[in-house]
Amino acid sequence: MSVQIDRNVHIDYGDPARTGGVSIFAPEFDDHFFYNGDDLGVRYSKDCCAFRLWAPTASEAFVVLYRTWDGRSDRLFPMTEDVQGTWTLKVNEDLKGYLYTYLVRIGDQWNEAADPYATAVAVNGDRAAIIDLAGTNPDRWTEDKPVFNKVTDAIIYEAHIRDFSIHPESGISHKGKYLGMTETGTRGPEGIKTGLDHILSLGVTHVQLLPFYDYSTESVDETRLDTPQYNWGYDPKNYNVPEGSYSTDPYQPEVRIRELKQLIQTLHDQGLRVIMDVVYNHVYDGYVVNFTKLVPGYYLRYNSQQEFSNGSGCGNDVASERKMMTKFIVESVLHWAKEYHVDGFRFDLMGLLDVDTMNEIRRRLDEIDPSLVTIGEGWIMETELPSHKRANQNQASQMPGIAFFNDVIRDAIRGHVFEAREKGFVSGGVGLEHAIKQGVTACIDFDDWIKGYAAEPTQTVTYAECHDNHTLWDKILVSVDGQENEIRRQMHRLGSSIVLTSQGIAFIHAGQEFCRSKVGFENSYNLPDEVNRLDWERCAEYRDDVEFMKELIKLRKEHPAFRLESSELIRKHLRFEASPSNTVAYTLRNHAGEDSAEHLYVVYNARRDKVSLQLPALGEWTILHGQERVRSVNSDMLEVEGIGMVVLAV
Repeated sequence: MSVQIDRNVHIDYGDPARTGGVSIFAPEFDDHFFYNGDDLGVRYSKDCCAFRLWAPTASEAFVVLYRTWDGRSDRLFPMTEDVQGTWTLKVNEDLKGYLYTYLVRIGDQWNEAADPYATAVAVNGDRAAIIDLAGTNPDRWTEDKPVFNKVTDAIIYEAHIRDFSIHPESGISHKGKYLGMTETGTRGPEGIKTGLDHILSLGVTHVQLLPFYDYSTESVDETRLDTPQYNWGYDPKNYNVPEGSYSTDPYQPEVRIRELKQLIQTLHDQGLRVIMDVVYNHVYDGYVVNFTKLVPGYYLRYNSQQEFSNGSGCGNDVASERKMMTKFIVESVLHWAKEYHVDGFRFDLMGLLDVDTMNEIRRRLDEIDPSLVTIGEGWIMETELPSHKRANQNQASQMPGIAFFNDVIRDAIRGHVFEAREKGFVSGGVGLEHAIKQGVTACIDFDDWIKGYAAEPTQTVTYAECHDNHTLWDKILVSVDGQENEIRRQMHRLGSSIVLTSQGIAFIHAGQEFCRSKVGFENSYNLPDEVNRLDWERCAEYRDDVEFMKELIKLRKEHPAFRLESSELIRKHLRFEASPSNTVAYTLRNHAGEDSAEHLYVVYNARRDKVSLQLPALGEWTILHGQERVRSVNSDMLEVEGIGMVVLAV
């Protein structure tokens, strides 16, 4: 009875007579059919299950019940047409344990799909599951969160759940699983701390996890977990459900939910907040996704030829500006914040979403807890949406409370991410001092010469590497020829130093602390564990670099001058000082941010020869960081030698 949509089948958009002659593509469609209720999906109780589906172009709709994830249907219930294009059904039974789909007739075509609002699914996510969500809470489940005062205090550590524990020397039992990140006391080569203990030893404040919603079976098949499979997960399938491959039993819908909650609770108990990487800008396959099956033509963007917009490069762009898509995205974010106690969200390709949707997300999160973090990739990208409505860096001033990844300082530190051989500031690149200064000031309008996209430092995420593109170490390897390993380590340390002492929100990539390498692969989204896993043997080998990262994090946390929360404070307290080429020097003056130090002096030195720097006459300077680079220091002169950062204080 069901016909699957694929790329070779014409998509039936329905009979216009069903919608009063209003085209599914017309803006007026929203005016006619926007549904503002809070009961889409299924509402379970022991006495009754209530379903509500939004499918205004359907002429018939059914709920199909299943006993198993791969068996034939068990029962079929017709739904009743209701307000604003919705269909409803009440079944006065206890349906806990059943799986369900929606079956709709669109024109002459029958389509079957999982519920987009599903909060639980069977293995591989093709059928939604009816469960008692309240019964999925672990034994310890509290709303308590680690203390967190302001967003510029955040030091974010980005990790992939599988990468984190899958290495054979991780010392972790639940390798590649949610529970693997809950284990403490784990040790690796030469007795080093691994896993959660390793993160805790660094001193970061937030762990940002690559996508852990339910993603495409084409990426990872949950029924074949005994075979090698890998994916980052940027291909959404069921937005409101955890990914099953990270659970100990993907066949039991409750298990993945309970184990993810257990992970989040454990991180909270250990003083760490959790940021969720979310991908609302595209779906894994615009032709077969549940949105397209249930309301063809509505949820995704189309060009004038009624072809998918493809600014994402993934085959489609989500039409976030349409009212029911805005509603879905906002409610999905709130679901994760409320049900799972997630502490923040990182929006993939946020520049493809619209400004109004992002502002509504921020407004609704503020109602729950203003300390919840919202950051995203605000790249300038093309899509079938007017440019002034795109949630990118150009519109930053319209989106207070939302932070943007700072590609200016990223590319200045390491060289352009898409030009592998191009050197950055740390590796001897020429003429990058101005871009470093932009990054140091969090890309605010600092003065007539140093300007950027951000209205406030709270809108800037400062970083040198993330899961995308070459790691900083690999970038240095490919762009710097003929250098000994020690020089490369100095370059790498300088890159991390700039990140941890610049204004804005600090962000580091898991393994950056031990010069993580992906053996030269730039885009490892589907490459084997051997490429992507955190290499705990390397962590032991580069333990001095791990200790160096701890020192940087400690320095940032002890000195609020590096974490100023407003543009006004940065302009008031930060002053760039004279320094030669391939160096950048600045002071943070007069107890900036109520810092214990009256004045701080910072110099980033990418030169190998001896450099003399005139110090401002602010008192007797003492060395806070970088003793090994200092050749001499007094009240008016600093002499440094070698690639690295020096921090002085009065």
